Amino acid sequence: MLAVIKALADPTRLRLVGILENGEFTVQELVSILQMGQSRISRHLKILVEAKICSVQRQGVWSYFQLNGDDSFFQTIRNDILLRLNQIEGYAHDQVGVARVLDERRIKSRQFFDQHARQWDRMASELVPVEKYASVILAALDSGHVVVDVGVGTGRLLRSLSHASNHVIGIDHSAPMLDEARNRIKTEGLTNVELRLGEMTHLPVADGVANCAVMNMVLHHSANPQAAFREMNRVLEPGGQLIIADLVSHEFDWFRDRMADQWMGFEQSDLNQWLDSAGYHVNQYHQLELDEKLPSVFVLTAEKIGS
Repeated sequence: MLAVIKALADPTRLRLVGILENGEFTVQELVSILQMGQSRISRHLKILVEAKICSVQRQGVWSYFQLNGDDSFFQTIRNDILLRLNQIEGYAHDQVGVARVLDERRIKSRQFFDQHARQWDRMASELVPVEKYASVILAALDSGHVVVDVGVGTGRLLRSLSHASNHVIGIDHSAPMLDEARNRIKTEGLTNVELRLGEMTHLPVADGVANCAVMNMVLHHSANPQAAFREMNRVLEPGGQLIIADLVSHEFDWFRDRMADQWMGFEQSDLNQWLDSAGYHVNQYHQLELDEKLPSVFVLTAEKIGS
């Protein structure tokens, strides 16, 4: 308890807590937001990590800091502290910086997909062959649902989702990707599918209209996975399903570079914590080894809590 109190007894470290509440950030991003020297910020982060207020996850050459330390005392007072952080000088400036960094991440991702839309099916099939794990997704999907396919891309899952559901809404932030998906819909004669342009953190879907949201190989491109989970919660009905297929945490730097990934996969413990905070109950987690030279894949199903 004393270590936590000492760690929080500094305005810069309180500002860092306020920033990390928005998601995970690298030291370089924190330098950009706070406009302070790297050595100063690194020193403050070290104190927060040692007090178990935040943790650090290394992905390749990058270190990501997140507000998910396991100190029980901090977890007890966390919400009260967060509610009062706007009283700290510099807080408003920091939130503007956070929004800028997250926008930069989203723009970088959208530019990549716009550029590679026509080659995407070939690229994805070589590295993340959906046919090897699609059956696990479909087995978890109850028939008759209104399904939102978040990050629909070129629509590699649309035929299967269309056959298993009454109505499918495919959403992507890349217009060229949606053009490819429209071609697929026309070619395959899918009549219960519609496409919409939008971000995964600002879905063009009304509250509570979806019975299921599917995120297939899109989370590792997310600027802020926690914000994405909260947005899925908004569009899902009470008890609605969230099905996530993505990469297990890996060390393949070449894979990240080739696919312009923002995350080198995910640890199950982090996913559980984020989903719990966003209002879900995790039901199942399946890990699949597709190829020893490629990252493993997981399929996770969760249920929205609440009435």
